[in-house]
Amino acid sequence: MSVHGWIILDKPVGLGSTQAVGAVKRNLREAGYGKVKVGHGGTLDPLAEGVLPIALGEATKLCGRMLDSDKVYEFTVQFGSETDTLDREGTVIATSDFQPGFGSVEAIVEQKFTGEIEQIPPAYSAIKIDGERAYDRARAGEQIELKSRLVNIRRWDYIAEGFVGDWDASAQYATLRVTVSKGTYIRSLARDIALALGTVGHVTMLRRVKAGPFTLDQAISLDKLNEIGKGAPLEDVILPLEAGLDDIPALDLSPEAAVAVRQGRVLTGMPQGDGLYWAKAGSVPVALVELEAGTAKVVRGFNL
Repeated sequence: MSVHGWIILDKPVGLGSTQAVGAVKRNLREAGYGKVKVGHGGTLDPLAEGVLPIALGEATKLCGRMLDSDKVYEFTVQFGSETDTLDREGTVIATSDFQPGFGSVEAIVEQKFTGEIEQIPPAYSAIKIDGERAYDRARAGEQIELKSRLVNIRRWDYIAEGFVGDWDASAQYATLRVTVSKGTYIRSLARDIALALGTVGHVTMLRRVKAGPFTLDQAISLDKLNEIGKGAPLEDVILPLEAGLDDIPALDLSPEAAVAVRQGRVLTGMPQGDGLYWAKAGSVPVALVELEAGTAKVVRGFNL
């Protein structure tokens, strides 16, 4: 039985992205769907929680687009201590008695951390160095020096001065919401905000609330996912492939044009404006196509 679409998992703390993909595969197998191609649309650290888009079947062809999409995170910074992992699981490597006021946090993110910025990723990250993950080398005791990268901080929303979860009564906390481009590390952002304020800090809570077009409202718990393997209807939790294309316009094809696109042929004389479209025959997605000067070329075809 063919399965194509998306399962949006509200990933719990402690579960890795690869483990989440494995959980989806296991539940589909137990439900009798056999071997289904599965991939995820953006890694989440085990200590992070929230929206993890998991693609099934032909939707895996859209994982690259999902990786490139903007993300929205909520996170809490504890000021006064920095850890080697830049989160609460690490070993404290620096401390400061200075606690910035919340107004200072609001001001600094607007002044120095909005728009395009340079960022050095955490040593404990999945970035590869000479074929090895940075976190593996860091855990082995190596001093890791990663190159800075350009990222884009789109927007800040200020949630609260305070804490989420376990806390130290002597420390100051700030909880923020931020929209960022691909490749942005929130742990590095928290570190750099603290340093810009004249102190140090680390992340104590990290939750992704949006990835591309997908939000927490569409996400299911791990418990609900596990019900699929016990016989719960898959259609109750799976979203269609085109749910991952909500940010681009649809292009209706005639039956003849749909055949041509499925064969990878170029369409000419198209009246639509330039840009990326998802072409469909009726309600069935056929391909991603790029239009330029009235000519449509296939970017990615779907075998549905």
